[in-house]
Amino acid sequence: MSTIPKIVILGAGYGGILTAQRLQKELNYNEADVTLVNRHDYHYFTTHLHMPAAGTDSIDHSRVSISRLIDEFKIDLVKSNVQEIRLSDKKVVLQDGTLSYDYLIIALGGEPESFGIPGLSDYAMTIRSINSVRMIRQHIEYQFAMFKADESRTDRLNFVVGGAGFSGVEFVAELADRIPKLCKEYDVDPNMVNVYNIEAAPTILPGFDPDLVEYAMEVLRKKGVQFKIGTAIKECTPSGIVLATGEEIKSATVVWTGGIRGNRLVEAAGFETARGRVKVDEYLRAPGHERVFIIGDNSLMFNPEGRPYPPTAQIAMQQGVVCAQNVVAAIRGKELKKFIFSHKGTVASLGKGEAIASAFGKKYTGWVAAQLKKVVDLRYLLTIGGIPLVLRKGRFF
Repeated sequence: MSTIPKIVILGAGYGGILTAQRLQKELNYNEADVTLVNRHDYHYFTTHLHMPAAGTDSIDHSRVSISRLIDEFKIDLVKSNVQEIRLSDKKVVLQDGTLSYDYLIIALGGEPESFGIPGLSDYAMTIRSINSVRMIRQHIEYQFAMFKADESRTDRLNFVVGGAGFSGVEFVAELADRIPKLCKEYDVDPNMVNVYNIEAAPTILPGFDPDLVEYAMEVLRKKGVQFKIGTAIKECTPSGIVLATGEEIKSATVVWTGGIRGNRLVEAAGFETARGRVKVDEYLRAPGHERVFIIGDNSLMFNPEGRPYPPTAQIAMQQGVVCAQNVVAAIRGKELKKFIFSHKGTVASLGKGEAIASAFGKKYTGWVAAQLKKVVDLRYLLTIGGIPLVLRKGRFF
């Protein structure tokens, strides 16, 4: 019987793919069996999805085949849906089988957080996957086509985006860029189109410098975005949304970007969670489970001030590298490495040629910030796929 430890990675997002790549680099031949489980055979760039969702870029530019990113002689890729995590007998139940593990890395990614708003999960769309992006893009184009068939349905030209964090702001920016082209294509008066960005918090893009936030709002207002800040969505209905103020906005298109929670499979496994996220230790391990590591959207870690780190791609990538190092150290009986987040800066796109950024202790806006955004994207492509991936995908970012 083989005594080689079995490592199972659940999810090939930012954290999972970095974990897999680092494991294949650091493990010796026959030192461990590594299996990567993902529901698709591709890895997609979550931070790029707002563009194909709005229709300003191709979906194929936002994904890459996993087989191009891993060595399949070292890592076994299993395309399947995870159904259950059984901690008691160290098994993962898949849609079409069961895997046993000695070391488990949970990197399943998050799910939209509805905050209990009635109707949101039934009537709003979300930017969370390649398939959801396809639906949003086609839905938007369909509204323009249908409006021309019945011009009394002005609600078809009202587009509501709930949430003004990164996803919400970057999506409305791209949508505002796309609207003039759609109006021209479908012979629609641009003055009839309304793009609303609704945010319950007192500001958009929380965490950004107020000057950068003001710049972003001014850029987007000039593009036609209408903000309703400090205003919560009370209900989502088949005909639009109702705000906490009582105002109703009739809309055939509601896109929700207002929050992310951890994966429900993690809760169902029996971990103690907060909104589906597990408070991991300094080595990224789940409490009471020394051989179970949790990273990305499913993990909860706190900064030195005692506030939780936001679940960003940046932190997931760094966790993936340290997680792999710690699994290898555990197998070899070596000391584990504490995870310390190194903040590299923050960039938010505001559409074509526009962005805001906070990096290197300075603030950037406009074209310079947009170039920084490209640098961040290219650096990620370089990290996971080297020069060949940069050459293939880089020009689209």
